[in-house]
Amino acid sequence: MEFRGVGLTYPGPPPVTALRPCDLIVRRGEFVTVIGPSGSGKSTFLNVAGLLDAPTEGSYLLDGIDVAGAGEAARAALRGRHIGFVFQSFHLMPHRSALENVTLAMVYNRSGRADRTARARAALTRVGLSHRIDAVPTRLSGGERQRVAIARALVARPSLLLCDEPTGNLDTATAESVLALLDELHAEGMTVLVITHDPAVAAHGERTVAIRDGVLAEQPGRGPRRALLPEGVAE
Repeated sequence: MEFRGVGLTYPGPPPVTALRPCDLIVRRGEFVTVIGPSGSGKSTFLNVAGLLDAPTEGSYLLDGIDVAGAGEAARAALRGRHIGFVFQSFHLMPHRSALENVTLAMVYNRSGRADRTARARAALTRVGLSHRIDAVPTRLSGGERQRVAIARALVARPSLLLCDEPTGNLDTATAESVLALLDELHAEGMTVLVITHDPAVAAHGERTVAIRDGVLAEQPGRGPRRALLPEGVAE
């Protein structure tokens, strides 16, 4: 994914600039973390990166496609094909089994039901839950629920795994197991982008980008300086 002068200003009055124009490149196969406190602009960044909101300026290339000017329907289609989401609160259907939760992520997939089920089983096996396929979320631990959510994100074979505070509702030991899984997925070639407020989580990235007051800035010593520069900052 590549931001070229991407910014987002909400209309007023008065207008509010939530994400100041910035450049950012996340190369295929990278593990990048974005860290910032509450109110820093992390949610706005997530919404733009995840094609939930369109930027008000700049261009956004996702797998080489300029998506900045895409309408809502086009963004939804692109999200389904290119991005897998993992959220802090899991967002699982409580009365559906783990297998059903993952299979439902492919409801608009044109493949047959048997193929969708096989892919869901494979995704759950990949995250270590082959023995919990028939369990409903209320019978799963927090770590298991997050693994189901990761399987759901992976089942459509996205090019980008976008994680929003993926360990925020987990205890320390469980959080480490989920981060270890993200490390494994990255080692297998998955592009991973994690948004967090926790420095320990951010440390898992190959490089870290800080966000504060809507401004993105590469953390010193965590990657090539040219990869990201806020608008107006000289090299």
